[in-house]
Amino acid sequence: MAVGDLQPQVAAGDRSGAPDAAVIRALSADEAVASAGKLADVLLDCIAGGASVSFMLDFSRGKAMAYWRSIATEVGAGRRVLFAAGDVDGTAQLVLDTPPNQQHRAELAKMLVHRRARRTGLGRALFAAVESEARRRGRTLLTFDTVAGGDGERLYLACGCTKSGEIPGYALMPDGAPAATSIFFKALR
Repeated sequence: MAVGDLQPQVAAGDRSGAPDAAVIRALSADEAVASAGKLADVLLDCIAGGASVSFMLDFSRGKAMAYWRSIATEVGAGRRVLFAAGDVDGTAQLVLDTPPNQQHRAELAKMLVHRRARRTGLGRALFAAVESEARRRGRTLLTFDTVAGGDGERLYLACGCTKSGEIPGYALMPDGAPAATSIFFKALR
């Protein structure tokens, strides 16, 4: 199965009426470059909404576009799988580039859903696509982190993930306030 050939995942509870509103697909490197503007829109919306996703409020559209082009390079090199939801209302990454002694695991990164598409099941559908692709690639452990006590934490717990701990003051929110981070894993056996 090639990148882009995933079985479409449709978000449970999607009420938009648009048949492709919640189809999750893996993007090729070229598709990622072509979608950089829409991916940047999602990233910038999440930052503006206060999501702790590595970037601060002053993160520009130009920097967001450059970020997604760098991710496209990672996709092209086979080090990552980039997922897009619908007409890019959400995105997630499966990081495959792990050290030699950790080839059994993968990392979930930058699972982002535009505020206009939240509470529709899109996050759950993105997570299911990431989990499915990790399994397909023989990975038996998925690891990731998220802001402690936030919507992401509730979603991951609902998806059967285990919270292994919390680090106080680990990252800054977009406005500069320190935030605790929850460390998660999911065994994929």
